[in-house]
Amino acid sequence: MSSKNTDKTLFASLDNPFAETNEQKFTVPGQVASAPGLYENSLKAGWELQNRPFNAAGVKSIQRQHQKKRMTIWERIECLADEKPTVLYQNWGPNLDGASLVTALIKINNRDVAIYGHDFTVRAGSMDATNGKKLARLFELAAKSKIPVVGLNDSAGAYIPAGVGGLDGYADAFTALRKISGVVPSIMCMFGFNAGGGSYLPRQGSFLIQPNETFFGLTGPGVVKSVLGEDVTPDELGGPGVHSQSGVTDFVVPDELAALRKVRQLLNYLPSYNGEMAPVQASSDPVDRKTWDIDILLKKAFNSPTGFNTPIDISILIQQLCDHGDFLEIQPERARNTITALGRMGGNVIGFVANNSAVSSGQIDIPAAYKNARFIRFCNLYNIPVIFLEDTTGFLPGKEQEAGGIVQAGRAMLDAIVDLRTPRFLVLVRNAFGGAYASYNNYATGADFVVALPTTRVAVMGPAGVEYVYKSELRKIRAAVNEKIALETQAQTAAGLPPEDAAQAAQQLVADWVKSEEKLLVERYERELMNPNEALSLGSISQIVMPSDLRQVLVEQMDFCLRHYEAQPLQSVQREFH
Repeated sequence: MSSKNTDKTLFASLDNPFAETNEQKFTVPGQVASAPGLYENSLKAGWELQNRPFNAAGVKSIQRQHQKKRMTIWERIECLADEKPTVLYQNWGPNLDGASLVTALIKINNRDVAIYGHDFTVRAGSMDATNGKKLARLFELAAKSKIPVVGLNDSAGAYIPAGVGGLDGYADAFTALRKISGVVPSIMCMFGFNAGGGSYLPRQGSFLIQPNETFFGLTGPGVVKSVLGEDVTPDELGGPGVHSQSGVTDFVVPDELAALRKVRQLLNYLPSYNGEMAPVQASSDPVDRKTWDIDILLKKAFNSPTGFNTPIDISILIQQLCDHGDFLEIQPERARNTITALGRMGGNVIGFVANNSAVSSGQIDIPAAYKNARFIRFCNLYNIPVIFLEDTTGFLPGKEQEAGGIVQAGRAMLDAIVDLRTPRFLVLVRNAFGGAYASYNNYATGADFVVALPTTRVAVMGPAGVEYVYKSELRKIRAAVNEKIALETQAQTAAGLPPEDAAQAAQQLVADWVKSEEKLLVERYERELMNPNEALSLGSISQIVMPSDLRQVLVEQMDFCLRHYEAQPLQSVQREFH
């Protein structure tokens, strides 16, 4: 069998050889029928151009897309939109310039949204100069109309035969998308296999969603093999497991349909532009609902043998605070020692930044600091209030962290907190030590409201601070060790023990005595310093709140702050670093 015939048998044809072609007629109702002329011919030509984007792929190309478990661009839009899209900029050049990119206006949850998507069935969704101008126009329209942007990315990158035109196209798109960053939010989905500019462009967006079994990166495995001699699979190079850990991807989902649903879910928490609040959603969850589950969690944790050193899952507190326990975690697979999330309290959208002691004691390391900083900056741009839940022993120390730039990462987080203009609260849950407390949205860094649970331990240092606060007492205890060992040895020898056994028993008894004395000092340190008393007396904390009353106190105070907050674009000085 010839290769030509083999190719024909790959796909079943959906063409009916007996079907009659019904040609589009262009007649005006109520008018006498007449032979078509120049006018009707012009209408026919226009109608064909009008429908050309919808018929560009052909049956075989659509089948190839489906065999890869991918939708076509039109199927993706149909799943996402409430109704039929308004397709914009239907330009087509002699080499199908512009054909591989669809730009449109759609409604999602009854909100206007600007959308673009690569048509992989046409020239692998590649970018030429015409595509770039289309995208730039769409982004400019979105900013002018104050509506969000959604990108459905499925592109092989720049169209090589277009030469530098493909690169210019990406440059046009990069520039336009950068200019609307912070003006309108954008959500990007990564479908299929994206490389080069097809990776740069979507990461300029506010959020990026990547389904499993997809790839995006600077280059594909083939280029890596030819340049570096490394054998690597697409998933190892640019799959969801890679990008979700680096923070390049914000959400990993099972498939394309889940990605489109995530877009709809995320849009519910976002304003359309930077001059308004996120949409309020009426809730039947009472404002004064008691948060008894927080009580239960803390009681079980702190009454356990490990006491105040017991890890707790901070997401349980977020779930208890939010209306009906519903919230959306951002970058849930990265830096689990901190949690960033969007939820609602009293119907208002709230951002949450929380130390999670269930992972690495909630210590702030480099990934956690950058994860927090980026989320806080987004909330600052789009008028989203933020509640911080603090329970951390501090920034993670060590050679590896210093070499990786923990100072720079911590400063990025601190800068984002200081620059935050929206209503922002701090809840001290348990540990708040040293630099982590000083940089974590307290009154000094601009908080509007600071409260503490009775379990709060605020101090310059954790239990290690005993060595500095009670230095003289510890020195006396340790200085008395040798004398006590000698006395105990004599006593044990007098009791009839052999000298070696007497010395060993004496050392054990004295060691136990030292531990008990040090424990008493630790308990004294916790009683005198590791508690909210001093912070409350100094005004660093506004009030102590019972765990079961936390939701009511926060919702009522947030309602007051939001009534007196004016949503508007960020107008402060742009600092040197970000």
